Order: sequence, then C-alpha cells, then structure tokens
Amino acid sequence: MGELQSALDELAGLDLDEFSDGPLLDHLREVVTTVNRLTAHAVRVTRRADVRLACEHDGAKTMQSWLRGHLRISGSLAKDLVGLGRVLAQLPATEAAFAAGHLGADQVEVIAKIIEPAHLDKATAQGIDVREVETALVTVALHGTHRDLQLAVGEYLAKLDPDGTEPDPTEERAFTLVQHPDGTWTVHGTLDEVGGQKVATALESMSAAGRCAGDGRTRSQRGGDALVQLADLALASGQLPVLRTVKPHVIVTIGIDDLVDPITGPAAADTGLGATISAARARWTACDSTVTRIVLDADGLPIDVGREQRVVPAHIRKAVELRDETCVFAGCEAPRWSATGRTPVPPAPRRLAAGPCTGAIAGRCERHHTKVHHGYRVERDDTAPPGSRWRTYRPDGTEIVIHAPLRT
Repeated sequence: MGELQSALDELAGLDLDEFSDGPLLDHLREVVTTVNRLTAHAVRVTRRADVRLACEHDGAKTMQSWLRGHLRISGSLAKDLVGLGRVLAQLPATEAAFAAGHLGADQVEVIAKIIEPAHLDKATAQGIDVREVETALVTVALHGTHRDLQLAVGEYLAKLDPDGTEPDPTEERAFTLVQHPDGTWTVHGTLDEVGGQKVATALESMSAAGRCAGDGRTRSQRGGDALVQLADLALASGQLPVLRTVKPHVIVTIGIDDLVDPITGPAAADTGLGATISAARARWTACDSTVTRIVLDADGLPIDVGREQRVVPAHIRKAVELRDETCVFAGCEAPRWSATGRTPVPPAPRRLAAGPCTGAIAGRCERHHTKVHHGYRVERDDTAPPGSRWRTYRPDGTEIVIHAPLRT
C-alpha cells in the first residue's frame, strides 16, 4: 500500500499541460482502468469483511453502517459496495473483467440483473446456462457502449418470460426526494417505459416553451426548471388532493422587517419542510401568495393571527390568466405561473409592491419571475398595438427585442 500511495502522490504532481492531446487521452484511459481495478479490490475487501462480520470488531451491526460511520461515505455508496460484493460471487467472468479494470462498477450493476432470484428461477426452469449468458454480456460490455449493454440485458430478461403476465407498471416506479442540510434537494427515481414517456413528454413541452433568445441554460437546467414549473402549475390549479385537511401549499415564515427590507437577507426565512432560505427568496415566493400576519409575544408565542389575504386577489389573477395565457417575458411561451406587479395588499407587506415586481400585473413563468428579481424589467406599453404591449429590459436598461424592425 505504501508503494501505491507513492504512485498516487506522483500522479498528483504531474503537470497535465505538458501532455499533448493524444498522450493526455491515453493517460486518462489508463487512469480509468486503474480506478476500476481499485474499485474492484475495494468491493472484494468489502465482501470478505461482510462474510466475516468484521464490522463487529468496531461494534457496528452491518458493513453498510461501518462504511458510513468509519469511512464517512454516503449510504448509497455503502450499499453499492456491499451489494456488488455479494453479486460478484455468482458472476466469475464479470468479476475477472472488473478486477482487470476492463469493466466499471456501473457495467457490473447492469449485468448483475441477470442473477436476481426471479430471473434465475426462470432461467433454471428453461434450462438456460446463466454462465454462458454472463460471458456473452461481458463481451458486449467490453466491445460496445453502456447503452448496448443495457439493451442486451433488457432483451435477455424480456425473452426469459415472453408469454408471462405483463407487470404492473406502478410496481416499476420509484421516486425519492432527499433534502440536504443546506435546503437543496436530490432527486432519484425509476419509471416504467410508459410512465417515463409521460413524464419526459411533459418536461420536454415545458422546457421547449420556456426557451427564448439568449437562453444559456444547459439541458439539465432546463429540465430542472420544467419540473418546478409543472409543480407550480399543479399547485396553482387548486386541483391537487387535500393534504391534512388543507390544500397542499408551500409555507414560508419570515419576519416582517426582513420581508420588506430590499437586501438579500441570508437565512432570514424558514420553509414548512425545515429549510432555511434568504429573505430574497422568501420575497420571490410572496409575490403571488397568501400572506398571514402573526404577532408573537416576547417568548415567541403567537398572541394574534390575522386573516389570510392574497397579495394578488383572485379576481385580478383570473383577469391576468385570461389576458396573458403565457409568460409575457420577451420570447417566452411557457405557461404563466405567477401574476405579479402592483396590486392592493395587506397593510403590513404593502412595501413589497415597491420591489422588482412593480408595474401593471403580468403573467410570468417561474424562471422569468425569478429573473425580474435579478434586475430584469417587464413593463406594459399601452400605446403599442395589441400583441406587442409588453416590453422586456435587461439589467443594463437595454430592451430585449425579438422581432427586428422591418427595413424601409
């Protein structure tokens, strides 16, 4: 191990700028192969420790708990190390290619599907030699793309039971949301073929509608915005099932001084699910929300709760929905989520109307509502002809013009 550590120290000291393109790519190929070999060895060691219950030496109940606590790795990585060790005991060809560095952990996970109990039972009933299948799949993995391997495994599993009962698609769906200490979320999930098509189609529609001139977002960023936009529209529709006697809604608690102060105000507000956000983010949310005034005593206990009042009243929102239909930001055709601008509001938050969302009430999608809070302006020009009365300005004051004027 000492020699290995010395070699790693030497690699860390390499000046990569001294490599030309070809040697640099060759070096990367060698490094990835080495990483695969080291990962395979880590899996092998984990398996041996798992079989021997070595974790009890340090008072841990399972190898997964030991890996999380002593190596400070995530639960998912600990699960993968233990799981891979167990499946490789039944996949000798895969284990050999993994140990040689020719396969990575992600490829091993795909091949491992063939030895799941239900699939093994079907293969045994049909007299299929799983070892031969494994060898063929390793060959695909060594010479094809990762997608080729996934397709090959999928085709094999489908042919195991061609006349079997079609599985319930709801049993093939899983979706988890994990909130981190900083308030951000990680999304992980699996969908069946049809369910995935539905979600992908809906997200692609939202993503395409939200693109406009100068959009520099990556595809993944557009997808994230589209997912949030879908949630916005569903929540705003009022058609979601009642949750604990009330309609589902996002809750943000913030002091009145932080709400009306124009500064960013980090860690000034709390969400209903336990995250801490800035006053600026709370103000973005409040632009189209119901505001409730709560008076606290010196010990922080509520002594008076005011009536809920809409920042944008229902009758104004309906009129905006009928008039605008989509976001009015230049070049955007995304469905409108918020109706923001100058409108009568409860006495306490009245100063909120003096913020970025001033002006005539306008429909904006979630993304461009946020842009308005970052210096962009959308203003109504009643002197312009219908269809071109909304004008969008950048933070530097220049107008975003979609259609160039005709030459005369």
